[in-house]
Amino acid sequence: MKKRGWGIGCMWYGIGNTGMANPAGAFIDLLDDATVVLLTGCADIGQGSNTVLAQITAEELGVGIERIRVVSGDTGVTPEGGATSASRQTYISGNAVKAAAETVKKPLREKASILLNIPEEELDFKDYKIFARSNPEHSVPLEDVIKQCRREGRIALGHGCFNPTTSPLDEETGKGIPYATYAFATQWAEVEVDTETGEVTVLKIVAAHDVGKAINPRMVEGQIEGGCVMGLGYALTEELVLEQGIILNPGFSNYLVPTVEDVPEIISLIVEDREETGPFGAKGVGEPPLIPTAPAILNAVNNAIGVRITQC
Repeated sequence: MKKRGWGIGCMWYGIGNTGMANPAGAFIDLLDDATVVLLTGCADIGQGSNTVLAQITAEELGVGIERIRVVSGDTGVTPEGGATSASRQTYISGNAVKAAAETVKKPLREKASILLNIPEEELDFKDYKIFARSNPEHSVPLEDVIKQCRREGRIALGHGCFNPTTSPLDEETGKGIPYATYAFATQWAEVEVDTETGEVTVLKIVAAHDVGKAINPRMVEGQIEGGCVMGLGYALTEELVLEQGIILNPGFSNYLVPTVEDVPEIISLIVEDREETGPFGAKGVGEPPLIPTAPAILNAVNNAIGVRITQC
């Protein structure tokens, strides 16, 4: 007999290292033709940070992403970026990059203020132009301003850094500020359980994640879907077998990760609750999608057959 069940898993997760400094820096050089060279220590290991940091730079400077040249994770030339872990790079390196772009704009804004006869605080950057916020038609091309600054010996070179506000936990009370911001999520799973064989099939996962602001929604969906598949393996197929400190199943023939045949329908719901301290309101979404998946599946199994599974 096959029975179906539904379960929910919820989570909160701190963004960044726990109760300790974890800063990041960035350098930006804006060239004569409005090409931007971005140097960041953030290592892109497949999560797409180079793309997100380029987007943040492009948005802040008002140029197209095709003009951004990213140099990342090169300890010979790039500033400190911290570990690509703890779901921290969009939030922390993103803030560092945004701060670097803001410093690049300072000499340009000063020069454009003179050229347009507009107070600096009323100017904005977009579509390769610097313009009056109250009258976008009153503008000057970004390249013209860069060249004017160059002729005067002023270089559009910027630097920025960010370190989230945290504090160590008090040893006696346990109080403190371990993280500057948190991610939140709820996932729902539908499963089918074969009561004769014990086989569990996950039919659908609905994953709702608060990401602050989705700078790149497609990549956020990819993070959510990938995390759900990892959680699926953690719940149903993966088991690290140890004997006296020796791993007995070191290969993928006996350490079973989910394949495409095992992946259910995954519906990703992006919740945007702006994080005031994040770059354009963003915060991390790297690890959170993994966390509630297994609890949701286990709760669904319990709902289907009335048994709480606690081990393989």
